[in-house]
Amino acid sequence: MSLIDSLLGAMSGAAGNGQSAATNPLLQIALSMLANSGAGSAAGGANGGLGDLGSTLGGLGGLGGLINAFQRNGMGDQMQSWIGTGQNMPISPDQLQQVLGQGTLGQIAQQLGLSPQASASGLSELLPQLIDRLTPNGQAPQGDLGDVADIMARLGQGR
Repeated sequence: MSLIDSLLGAMSGAAGNGQSAATNPLLQIALSMLANSGAGSAAGGANGGLGDLGSTLGGLGGLGGLINAFQRNGMGDQMQSWIGTGQNMPISPDQLQQVLGQGTLGQIAQQLGLSPQASASGLSELLPQLIDRLTPNGQAPQGDLGDVADIMARLGQGR
């Protein structure tokens, strides 16, 4: 079972580990990265309990902003493979760090209580699967994905 399947299973109560997807810190951070504003968590609160990190992640510009960041850093092909309907290309933790920057990744690591490398490793596994699930027709949606609650609803409908 993939990481995204495990997290989405938790969202529907199937995982039985007592942690919902809405409160899983790694998933919450990934969702905030993809959200238009980095806010509106299904877990409640203006930024899902992410504090200043929620504002930082919201500043990435949602899925559209991430697409641009990947393109600027020479990794547009990876992102397009996640959006498209074919095989997802992998991204290494180091490549993800290049796209997000050390500052943002350091904040994510601090929020997760992990090293920047461990945080990048988790996100490098989760983001391709998550973006793939959120773009089932092989293209980024018009107007982006909405806030975190909207994205959670999309994921719930897509299962």
